[in-house]
This record gives sequence, structure tokens and C-alpha cells, in this order.
Amino acid sequence: MTVLAHGVGSRIDLPLPLGLALYGAGAAILLSFAVLLLFWRQPRLNRPASGVALPAGLQRVLDGGGTRLTLQALALAAAALVTAVAVAGPRDTAHNLAPWVLYVTFWVGLVPASLLLGPVWRIANPLRLLHRGLRAVLPPPPGAGRLPALGLWPAAVSLLVFLFLELVYPDRAEPTTVAVFLIGYAAVHLALAAWFGEDWFAAGDGFEVYSSVIARLAPWGRRDDGRLALRNPLVNATVAPVDRGLVAVVVVLLGSTAFDGLSRTVFWQTGPGAANDSLSGTAGLLTMIALVGTLYVLGARLSGRLAGQPEGVQPRRYAGTLIPIAIGYTVAHYFSLFLLDGQTTWILASNPFGVAGVDLFGTYGNVVDLRAVSLDAIALVQVGAIVTGHVVGVTLAHERALLSARRARASDQLPLVIVMVMFTLGGLGLLFGF
Repeated sequence: MTVLAHGVGSRIDLPLPLGLALYGAGAAILLSFAVLLLFWRQPRLNRPASGVALPAGLQRVLDGGGTRLTLQALALAAAALVTAVAVAGPRDTAHNLAPWVLYVTFWVGLVPASLLLGPVWRIANPLRLLHRGLRAVLPPPPGAGRLPALGLWPAAVSLLVFLFLELVYPDRAEPTTVAVFLIGYAAVHLALAAWFGEDWFAAGDGFEVYSSVIARLAPWGRRDDGRLALRNPLVNATVAPVDRGLVAVVVVLLGSTAFDGLSRTVFWQTGPGAANDSLSGTAGLLTMIALVGTLYVLGARLSGRLAGQPEGVQPRRYAGTLIPIAIGYTVAHYFSLFLLDGQTTWILASNPFGVAGVDLFGTYGNVVDLRAVSLDAIALVQVGAIVTGHVVGVTLAHERALLSARRARASDQLPLVIVMVMFTLGGLGLLFGF
């Protein structure tokens, strides 16, 4: 067992042999590819009308303005409380609620919430509520017509800023840093929404886009008739639009997670990252993002060229196939952090301002239970998440090739599959601290 520092808290790594995990993972990816070639010869997932529709009354409640208003108001109250605690609560990170909420409960918790429930932050985003309140005194947004051309590129930048804070900035866990980030993030995005209109949040708010991207693999989706329906998550991923800038968003997520793993290796800690400063951390973060992006673009372009697709469209066409891989990496890296150090949020919530004698829920004297999840369970989830993410990615890439290629041959998809195998082996190696 190895316990390593994160933005806050710790992460417990794999107690399994590296070689066994690598051989097994690589074999699983290649075997799934072979099975797809043999038994999946026609598109099966491009069914935008599929799914069991929710009752009309329930859909009216879920889509109603009252539901969104309530959720956004609750989220705004929670954000205001966390910001107030960051400003006026205990000065040490161990006893201040704000860093634990931001880096563990909110950031990591968005993944299971979005996978299970859909794009929850698009519905509950409190910045949307603040923007609607400001619209009464704002002129019409002058840049609204320019927003579609930007695609999701602004969200990629927004996520990169947060990931720099979480993974690189030396004082990231200080309550003052959290307060400055939360206030600055809100101010910047409200100003941009005033210029581009409310649609800015769906394109530029990194947290909202992150939630929406993950929700492409949720069991809930909207059919082509507008009805909310329960359906195969792979169908949701297939019929979701391939937005401009989606590649950048997913590559930032993958590259940052790869850097998170790299920063825990002996190679990094005794070599390029020995200084433990912002300069080396920034260089490492950008290098890993560039490496992941280069490998993906090369694999996608070569696969597209072999399949006879128009030059230049391949990376965007296959962008959705990276989403399950990004989710797999995220689950593998944050699973133990969420279940173990995530307990700190609920302990500190009982006395958010650290006032003597206050214990609202009777939990303030509790300590983190490190036995809440076993090492074997952590190992299985971490390896399983990475392998499952890549198997699903290979499946979606195969479906995309069948939908878009003038001919479908095994050799057409092989370059992209090789890149995915490299991601699998590299991700597991970094997870082990190899």
C-alpha cells in the first residue's frame, strides 16, 4: 500500500502485481476488438428514437422551471456557505470544510452523479440563476452570434485552469486559495455570460461541460421526439452530437489524469518535478496533455485515412470514443480518495466554522474510517475502471467506423485500437507509480 498526497487528502494505490495488470488489460482490449470484428458487422447503436420514455407527468416535473430553480437555489446556498467558510472558517486545511468540498465532494462527486442521473450540473448550475437575475439590468448579449463558432474550446480552457489549481499550484489546499478561486470563477463566467448570453455556460463553464460529457454514458437520454427515456448508455454516447472542441475537452481530462499519475512516480519526484514548483508542474501537465492529444490525433487520422474518410475530420469524428476512457481513468485515480477522504466533508459539515461546542449532526468528533473499503476492492475498481473504459471506447470506435466509413475493415480501426492499448498500459503503469 502506498499513500500519496493529492490536492487534499490521500490516495491508496494498487496492491496488485504490475505485470499481471498490464498483460490482462492489454489482452482484454485486443480480445474485445477481435470479438467486435467477428460478431458486430453492422451499426447497432445509432437509434435516437430508442428507449423507454418516462411518464409524461414526471417529465413535466423534471423539465419544469420550478425544479431547476429549486436545485439552482440550493446549489447557490451551498456555494455561498463553502465560500464563507473558506473566508471566515478555520485557517488550517485539515479543519476547513471548503477545500474538501471543492476538490473531493464536488469535483469527484460530479462523476457518479452525472453517470447515474445525467447532466446534473447543467440543471443545478447556480451561475445560471445569478445570470438570470442580472439579465434585467444587462443589455442584449453582443457576442451571442459568435458563440457557436467557439464550440467547447472555452470549456477546455476553463477545465485546464481548474486542473492546474488542483494538481500543480503549491497552495491549492489553502482555504484562501479556494475562496479566491470560487469568487473569481463566478465573476469571470458571469461576465462572459453577459457578453455571450446564457448559452455560454453550456459551452464555457468547465464544470457544466464536464458533467454533460460524462452524462453521455448515463442510462438516461432524450429521444429524438424530445422525451426523456431510460436506454442503453452506449446509444446515448453514439447519438450525442460531436461538438467542436470535444476532443480538446477530453484530451485535457485524460492528459491531466496522466500527469496526476506521473507526479506520484519516483522518476518525477526525483527528476523533473523535484523542485515541486509551479513551473515544473505546469510543464509536466502541458506535456502530458500534448502527448495524449498527439497520440490520439495520429491514431484517429490514420484510421480515418485507411477507411477512406475525408482528411481532417477523423479526430472530431471519434472524439466520443475517448469519453469512457476518461471516465475510467478518473474513477481509477479518485475512487479511494472519494470514499475515504470524502468522509472528511461530512465530518466538518457538522461544525463548518469551527465554533467551539457546535456539532450539528453529531459527527464532528469522528475520524476517517480507512476500513470503509478494502484494498482488494480498491484494486479491482481501479483496474476494472481503466479496462472497462477502454473496452467501451473500442466498442464506440468500432460503431463509429461502421457508421462513417465507406468500407469497414479490421486494418482501418487498428491504429486507433493500438493507441487505446497504449493508453491502457500507460494508465495502469502510472497508477502503479511505475
